Amino acid sequence: MFTGIIEAVGEIAAIEPRGGDVRIRVKSGKLPLHGVQLGDSICTSGVCLTVVDLPGDGYWADVSNETLSLTTVGTWSNGTKVNLERALTPESRLGGHIVSGHVDGIGTVVERYEEGRSWRFLIEAPAELAKYIAHKGSICIDGTSLTVNSVNGSRFDLNIIPQTMAETVIGGYHVGTSINLEVDVIARYLERLLMGSEAAKPQGLSLETLAENGFLNR
Repeated sequence: MFTGIIEAVGEIAAIEPRGGDVRIRVKSGKLPLHGVQLGDSICTSGVCLTVVDLPGDGYWADVSNETLSLTTVGTWSNGTKVNLERALTPESRLGGHIVSGHVDGIGTVVERYEEGRSWRFLIEAPAELAKYIAHKGSICIDGTSLTVNSVNGSRFDLNIIPQTMAETVIGGYHVGTSINLEVDVIARYLERLLMGSEAAKPQGLSLETLAENGFLNR
C-alpha cells in the first residue's frame, strides 16, 4: 500500500525484453534505498512494481504482459521520468489517501492552463471509471494523490500547486499525455457491497444467464 505522496522522480534507464514481457531498470534519483530489499514494492508512476535487483543507484523490476496492456508502462522508453514512492510501513504518515498501485485505466490530458501560481488540468478518464470519480474525492494520477475539483461526465479537473509541479512528473504533462489512473479503493468496495447477493453471481453474458432468461433450453 502507498499514500500517493511522491518521494522522488526517477528515470527509466533500461528496458529488456524477457520471454514475452519485459524487465525495466529505474534510476531512483533521491529516493532513499536504505532498507529496501529484494521483493519490496515501489510505486512507479502509479504502478506497484516488485524489486528484483538492486544495482545501487536504483532497482530492476519485472513487468508482466497484463501490466503492459493496462498501463502506460508499454510506452516508456529510456529517459522517461517516473514518480516514485516506497511502500507504507506501520510508522508512515498517511498524508494522501490509500493507494494500492493497481492501475484502473489510462486517462488523457485534454487541457492545461495557468491559474494564479497554480496549474489547472482537465483529464479525460475511460467512461467505465467515471462513476468512481467524485467532486472533492481522491484520485491517483501516475502515483500522485490528488483531489478532484470538479467532474463533468468522464472528464474531471485538477488544481496542481507549484510544489507538486516541481516534485512530480506532472510538470511535464501536455495536452495528449497519457496517465495512469487509480480510483479511490473505498468507492470500489462500496460498489461491490451495494451489489449484495448479486455479487456472488457470474457477471456478464454466460450460458447460465441466457438459460435463466429463457434463451436456452436446460
